[in-house]
Amino acid sequence: MLEIESEPWEYSLYIPHDPRAVTVCRRTLRLILTMHGLIGLVDVAELLATELVCNAVRHTKGPAALRVRWAAGVLRIGAWDADPEPPEPPQALERLAEAEAGRGLALIRACADAWGWQPLSRHGNRGKYVWCELAAA
Repeated sequence: MLEIESEPWEYSLYIPHDPRAVTVCRRTLRLILTMHGLIGLVDVAELLATELVCNAVRHTKGPAALRVRWAAGVLRIGAWDADPEPPEPPQALERLAEAEAGRGLALIRACADAWGWQPLSRHGNRGKYVWCELAAA
């Protein structure tokens, strides 16, 4: 079994506007977390990353990116997309039981320790960054 690292690290994966990129991100995240000894976070992290990246691909027209960062015992998963519009506020998960769409941020709010979003404009990239955090405990 791998030992959990205490040193911070970060990975970014830039993806095209393609629904297949969601699977690439999910599998890449699983590999990253396994190699860093965070196997206990993989299932929830995959669910959260899938929702974030899926929203970025589904609701925007440009490229996107997955960012995964580990620092101080907290895993932050985020998705950047080129659309600066804020995400729709999540509804209560109970209200969405029969809904075919709109559950993504409600799942993130229910499963993550924290989540949020921010407008982003740096290195020539405009858009927004939606993130969530999981504590290793």
